[in-house]
Amino acid sequence: TEVVVTITGKTDTVKYDGGKHSVEGYTVSINNSLYKETDFTFNGSKKAEGTNAGEYKMGLTESQFTNTSKNFTNVKFEVTDGYVKITPREVTLTSATDSKKYDGNALTNDTVTVSGDGFADGEGAMYDVTGSQTVVGSSANTFTYTLNKGTKADNYTITKAEGTLTVTAAETEVVVTITGKTDTVKYD
Repeated sequence: TEVVVTITGKTDTVKYDGGKHSVEGYTVSINNSLYKETDFTFNGSKKAEGTNAGEYKMGLTESQFTNTSKNFTNVKFEVTDGYVKITPREVTLTSATDSKKYDGNALTNDTVTVSGDGFADGEGAMYDVTGSQTVVGSSANTFTYTLNKGTKADNYTITKAEGTLTVTAAETEVVVTITGKTDTVKYD
């Protein structure tokens, strides 16, 4: 009678945090109660590990399992590989929204906030905020970013959101004095 030994590698999914993550081992299911785990051997690695975002497999295969029981000759190993999956961190970079009354000077705000999962410890980015609004109206607070050394783009899903710079009309009273020109001459 065919004995089916089902090997399922353990799995784990974690969010990238800059550290090493691993998963080790497998579970065994056997369709015959007379056949035991001691009736086969395993020759290989049953550990998966990684640091950066991605999927790291154990590499389990049927050929790594061998039947050692003399009581059963028809043993089939069905193997599902194990893995550790490290998912990227979701990060949103948002430039500031700001406003002021018109004063003839440009409105700028170089603040960029980081939200979502944020960067892992010791990682991050530098920002170049170029947004500027001088006259009455609104415009995007544009910016670019450069990841710091040691911060890998593949470990993050980064969304950029630009704030709005708004200049409104000045409300202080402006007095404009108009004086017409004059001249006095003798009738001729």
